[in-house]
Amino acid sequence: MTEIEAKRSQIVISGVGGQGVLFVTRILAEAAIRHRRPALTSETHGMAQRGGTVISHLKVGDFASPLIRPGAADGMLVLKEENIAAHQGFLRPGGWMVVNAIEAADAPGVACGQIDADDIARQIGQPKAANVILLGFALAWLDGSNVGLWCSRRDIEDIVASGGDGKRSEDLAAAIDAGYAQGMKS
Repeated sequence: MTEIEAKRSQIVISGVGGQGVLFVTRILAEAAIRHRRPALTSETHGMAQRGGTVISHLKVGDFASPLIRPGAADGMLVLKEENIAAHQGFLRPGGWMVVNAIEAADAPGVACGQIDADDIARQIGQPKAANVILLGFALAWLDGSNVGLWCSRRDIEDIVASGGDGKRSEDLAAAIDAGYAQGMKS
């Protein structure tokens, strides 16, 4: 069994309605499935249409339930910095967090990568692409910290290319690249 096959992961993805939390979850789950890994997802989106909190649980590997217990998540992708307080309790001791934030997030005891994905999205002319910019950053940052995920940048780019129309796929690939480049610098 290879390292990719053996890796079990539990990730919480947090944001607000309209940020693409479920889109990122779907991309990561698809990447796991393409590696012939079981993937379970679950999400909560109450007042999402009005900017309310959206949280998604993603488990990759041999798990029986899609929900992540408090203190059990390996990592978090946080699209809205304000959600850290509400969802950091899902992280296990020594877990990691990648946050869309202007300044370094306050997350004691957690390996924390930070990127201003909203600003980069505006700079590249794709204001709604902060979610995939954050994902691109996370792929590079986690590889650099030796945590890694079950998928690569190429896997994510292939999924984006196969699921969209030409221009949208190109825009999403450019957003992934922008985030990845920032992750390589940190």
